[in-house]
Amino acid sequence: PICSSRKKRGQVVSTTTPIKLETFFDGAALLLEFGPAPANIVDREAISAMRGALKEAAVRPGLKAVVIRGEGKHFSYGASVPEHAPGEVDKMLPEFHALLAEMNQPGLPPLIAQVRGRCFGGGFEVALGCDMIAAEPGSTLGCPEIKLGVFPPAASALLPLRLPAGKAASMLLAGGMMSGEEALAQGVAELEADQVQDWIKTNLLPLSAAAIRQTRQATRWPWKDATQRVLPVLEQQYLGELMATHD
Repeated sequence: PICSSRKKRGQVVSTTTPIKLETFFDGAALLLEFGPAPANIVDREAISAMRGALKEAAVRPGLKAVVIRGEGKHFSYGASVPEHAPGEVDKMLPEFHALLAEMNQPGLPPLIAQVRGRCFGGGFEVALGCDMIAAEPGSTLGCPEIKLGVFPPAASALLPLRLPAGKAASMLLAGGMMSGEEALAQGVAELEADQVQDWIKTNLLPLSAAAIRQTRQATRWPWKDATQRVLPVLEQQYLGELMATHD
């Protein structure tokens, strides 16, 4: 999906997909920025582009980190509402869940979600699929899907990795939101958004890229379990049971 691209001021800008890739720290880190702003909707086009970018990142042996963020002031308003319609959702949802599963692929360095502004729904689920979340204190994170009559399968599987199960359930049942400050205080986020580059420079640049990747692969078992064992069951519940209801 990103084979057609052009270089501009040290960046690799895709001409066919809504993402931008830019290396920094002399190629030791990669920024994956998806758009278009301001909403940065996680639709099938963006999903395909991110899957291609991650496959490319997995075969760059010198990479020590991948930073994922939305273009402009926000991370993402969420998934495409039209793509949740009958006849569309059965195409989109498996592709989105495949992206989350592919975040576990061998060869990838740590994925850090840099969250600014709004981080809702499918965008929040992308962040939850990363190894670390760095949140701007003034940002807002959450899954309001229940207010549209649905539930978020990926957040249902992934949010309990970062919050106690009861707290995660209460958020999803009410469509609740948390501020960046709350995310940092409760352990949903590990860093503030403006600390990402300093954290990579201090903690990852001095280390072996091979050792980082091996450690990352060793610590991904909770995400692997959530996306490979739990999420397929929730996907079937969503498509086979929820979508059959009038609501």
